[in-house]
Amino acid sequence: MRSVQVRRFGDPDGLEVVEVAEPAPGEDQVLVATEATGVGGVDAVIRRGTIGGLGFSPGFVPGSEVAGTVVSVGAGVDPTWVGRRVWAFTGTGGGYTERALARLEDVVPLPEGLGAVAAVTLGSAVPVARFALAHGHAAPGGSVLVRGAAGSLGIAAVELAVRAGAAAVAVTTSSPARGERLRALGATHVLDRRGAGDGPAAYDLVVDVVGGPDLPDFLDRLAPNGRHVLVGVVGGMPPADFGARLLAAFRQSRSFSTFSLDTVARADLRAARAEALDAAARGELHAVVHDVLPLEAAAQAHRRMDEGSVFGRIVLVP
Repeated sequence: MRSVQVRRFGDPDGLEVVEVAEPAPGEDQVLVATEATGVGGVDAVIRRGTIGGLGFSPGFVPGSEVAGTVVSVGAGVDPTWVGRRVWAFTGTGGGYTERALARLEDVVPLPEGLGAVAAVTLGSAVPVARFALAHGHAAPGGSVLVRGAAGSLGIAAVELAVRAGAAAVAVTTSSPARGERLRALGATHVLDRRGAGDGPAAYDLVVDVVGGPDLPDFLDRLAPNGRHVLVGVVGGMPPADFGARLLAAFRQSRSFSTFSLDTVARADLRAARAEALDAAARGELHAVVHDVLPLEAAAQAHRRMDEGSVFGRIVLVP
């Protein structure tokens, strides 16, 4: 079967399609015939080699979520799973492939009427956004700034903040055209990447997908008792001394935290994923797909990610 491997970390040309043996599911695992694979921001960060200390090496297969049909199961898994269409979390990697392994506890049946492409656009993004908003104590009537709102995670955060009753949902994005698309999804204010625009002067919550060198400037945009929740570093790591901005505004009682789904109980996470897919099937959440490309075009997908030209999610199909 075909898989995409990172043969060399750095630019997208280091991605290569290779033939590998089909894996066999182990205990409590299923093997999914992939119909669609989501291309995530973390995939690009790992491929660039900017996350150190996590043991990535050449031969690594990117991709953390797939949708398709279960074709075989390992020991301890009910054989009636075979033939079922599912969304599956494959871990830090392993998704850019024709057949992907996943633990049963990370598998959710696809609801009727929801396609594989939509599923991998929302299956990870919506739970991250949901729990990040809860982590930041988003409340009805509050103000939320979503930094880096043009990706699938940012779009999910916008839609969920609106549904939660936020009085103001501001976004940062790279162009007026993208801003208008985000307004159509519920954003009330549009800012540029540096935070300039027509939004409130201060926010109760910043949900940050970007990180990078400009992060401290957004700590300055927090209201008293405001919370900044970092959920991604697609713009790179923040400066080492960014906490000095919080200390400089000590009397404002502002706070900063990171958030990862790794801290959510498995049962709660599985329920949240199922709820997200059901909501999408009902038309309550929107799967915004930038493009659907063949598996062999993974390098092209990553070039677009690096250019910052993606609105929504790119999906790979075998």
